[in-house]
Amino acid sequence: MPQVLGILGGAAALLGVAAYLWRMLHLRHTVRDRLDSSLAREETLATRPTVNRRSALRRWRWVPCLVGVVVGLIIALLTPLPWLFGITFGFIVAMLGLELEGFLAAKRSAKIETQLADAIDLMVGALGSVAGIMSALENASRESARPLRPLLEDALGRIRYGDAPATVFSTLADRVPLETFLLFGSTLTAQWEVGGSLAPTLSMVGRTIRDRIEIARRIRANIAQSQFSTVFVLLISYFVAIVVWRTNPGQMAEFLETTIGQVAVAGSMVLQAAGIAWMSLISRMKY
Repeated sequence: MPQVLGILGGAAALLGVAAYLWRMLHLRHTVRDRLDSSLAREETLATRPTVNRRSALRRWRWVPCLVGVVVGLIIALLTPLPWLFGITFGFIVAMLGLELEGFLAAKRSAKIETQLADAIDLMVGALGSVAGIMSALENASRESARPLRPLLEDALGRIRYGDAPATVFSTLADRVPLETFLLFGSTLTAQWEVGGSLAPTLSMVGRTIRDRIEIARRIRANIAQSQFSTVFVLLISYFVAIVVWRTNPGQMAEFLETTIGQVAVAGSMVLQAAGIAWMSLISRMKY
């Protein structure tokens, strides 16, 4: 009898130890499964494609280059002009296209900066009437136009879905790589982290942005005269070439048929286009 009781007690102890180990293993597997599912969900959220996160000031520098290549090939292959003139005209078209693309990009930047200044004025008015930051942002977003409105709507949506405001405003400054948006985002981030009255600070930011816009306009107005003067001086050489062609086309044709004449004409045209691009580069505002 005592032997039977000992055997039963040992079996019960083994069953208890086995049940305890099974319980611990089950809990461990449950916790591991939950952790794996949580990590997988976080990876999915982190790697899912973002909507409308591209830069709001996209550049299209490849378009003028492509047009220049196409124009050069057309002139070199489909016209009786020498291949050197095809390369020259393609280079000129590419350089002038890059200048046009830069002008349009500067125009878009000025437009979105003006819209930001107007939006800040609306936010200051809303904050002055004891409204919250979110309400002020909603008011500014509702009254703004494109291209600023989608940016503000995206920032508001991300904050509502639980993204950190500092990350949202940092992303806004990255999408619009301008000093004004960096200043705007830094101001909102500091206020969100520290607190305090935002209206006076935003009012100063808006005044700074408007001063920047006014200075940029004055600088462009001052350099426009010299730019137009340079362009017209360069166009005089083409006018002289047309006059010479009309007065003595035989000698002009003989000159262009020689290698020295072709190189001289093509080189002068390339240097003129490079001069226009260089003038635009050194007169570009960087502040």
